[in-house]
This record gives sequence, structure tokens and C-alpha cells, in this order.
Amino acid sequence: MLTNAINRLQYLCDNIPAALRKIHEEEFSHKPAPGKWSKKEILGHLIDSAANNHQRFVRGQFEDTPLIIYDQDKWNAASRYNDMKRSHVVAFWEAYNRHLLELIKRIPASDLSKKCRANEPEPVSLEWLIEDYVVHMEHHLKEIVVY
Repeated sequence: MLTNAINRLQYLCDNIPAALRKIHEEEFSHKPAPGKWSKKEILGHLIDSAANNHQRFVRGQFEDTPLIIYDQDKWNAASRYNDMKRSHVVAFWEAYNRHLLELIKRIPASDLSKKCRANEPEPVSLEWLIEDYVVHMEHHLKEIVVY
């Protein structure tokens, strides 16, 4: 299962940035309705997800069932992604996910079953979190771009 997640994440890192750079800045920043995120803010949400999952993937290896949760709306609002240039947000998303890809490849198999508490009712394994991270990313990327 993890090999599939690694391959999918590699594909996204290799292909999505070019597709995102084709979206006009105005379209990328447009909020479809009050209280709804722009495409840029959706990508920002994926950066926030990367930041929180980075902690899960690392701390989950050496802490006893760490609790790592966050308020996605507050993170997005406080980060002010819509005020940033598209090029910056895209480059940061790409760099962060390439880093996580390298980290994931190096997690010892024996650590993949270690548990972390996230937004699920029960603790979940690092392997489950990695797979869920990629599924979550794919879901949101489909809201931004066709790939």
C-alpha cells in the first residue's frame, strides 16, 4: 500500500506544478462565494496539511501516540495565501511535498505501524496517515486542476 502512495505522491509532485502555473492569477485567487476558499487557498490548505502531517510523520516515529490536530480554517486565514503570488504558493507546495516524499521513503518499515492521534476518533498508524495524506491531496487538487 505504501508503495502506491509514494508513487502517487511522486506523480503529483512531477505533474501538478506545471498545471497550476497555467491557471491565470485572477482565476487562482477568485473566491467563488463568501466563506469559500479560492483555488490558491485550497492549495494553501494542502500546504497546511503538509506542515501538520510532517509533524505526524516525524513525531509519530519516536513519541508515544502524539496528538497533532489543527483548525484548518484558522490556519488558512492566518496564512493569508490569497495575498501571496501564485508562483510562491505553488513553489512552496511543490518543495514541501518533495521533502515529505523523501521523508516517507526513509521511514523504517518497523515504524509504519506506530500510532498517532489526528482528526480520527481513534489513533491511526503512520502508514494509514501517509495513505490518507495522499488521498486527501488528490481530492483537493481535483478541485483546482484537471490532471
